[in-house]
Amino acid sequence: MYLQRRNRILRTNPSIRSLVAETILTPNDFVAPLFIDEGENVTTEIASMPNYFRRSVDLTVKEVKELWSMGIKSVLLFIKCKDELKDNEGTEAVNPDGLMQRSIKAIKDAVPEMIVMTDVALDPFSSYGHDGIVKDGEIVNDPTVEVLAQMSVSHAQAGADIVAPSDMMDGRIAAIRNALEQSGFSKTGIMSYSAKYASCFYGPFRDALDSAPGFGDKKTYQMDYANRIEAIKETLMDVEEGADIVMVKPAMAYLDIIREVKNAVTVPVSAYHVSGEYAMIKAAAKMGWLNEEKAIIESLTSIKRAGADLIATYFAKDAVRLIG
Repeated sequence: MYLQRRNRILRTNPSIRSLVAETILTPNDFVAPLFIDEGENVTTEIASMPNYFRRSVDLTVKEVKELWSMGIKSVLLFIKCKDELKDNEGTEAVNPDGLMQRSIKAIKDAVPEMIVMTDVALDPFSSYGHDGIVKDGEIVNDPTVEVLAQMSVSHAQAGADIVAPSDMMDGRIAAIRNALEQSGFSKTGIMSYSAKYASCFYGPFRDALDSAPGFGDKKTYQMDYANRIEAIKETLMDVEEGADIVMVKPAMAYLDIIREVKNAVTVPVSAYHVSGEYAMIKAAAKMGWLNEEKAIIESLTSIKRAGADLIATYFAKDAVRLIG
């Protein structure tokens, strides 16, 4: 049989496949999310996220040093607030001596070149577990935005390189950009969770920070997973308001959205490979139903192939070891 074109020639062996690979993962692709707790020398494994931990500040600094030595250049910080410090106003969120602010300072002192990104949302600090201030059973937008802007300035004062508002309140990017500029932090970036869906895949994360909503759900502010065009609208608005990086969250069930966003904007696109996606791979691997290492690399490659310029993933360290 004569064939003019034999596509399998470029799949003959590992060397040729590597030579013509269209998508290649590197340590530069990854942002490592870190969960931080009060205390000293504290390490707590998150039950629903096997082999992932919540650490005190001192051990977080040690972890950051290891990440840097592996070539990972960015971390995304989340803190677990004590119950007695939670309220409905976000008081602890803007505390200059709060856990987030102390964590930022400690990391930047220890590894100055590490890009420190910080979560900007009220759910870890809220007595209701919601991303905004609650009034008469409603998560109110504008008062929440005011606190988010103050929170962002507080993070910048502590040394954050990029603030990452994950709340999905309307108008918060413009308010944060304005607050940063007025406070003299014109070099502080904003990574906006622009297309953050109301997803069932966040469950383990809420276990990690004890931040599950105390009533109802988050569907009045996070996006309906049935919608595609809305994601583009949200993202373009965030870019107009001053976002430096835009994010799609979750990642694996939203690869089409990542590609749509990538095609629509001229700023970097990030994707969050979320806790539920991590937990699914871990659980299936534990049962012997799939190869964990292969699943990690295939999943992350698919996210990058879809258009993500950077990927926040709990597999960051594992991925670097595997691609090394």
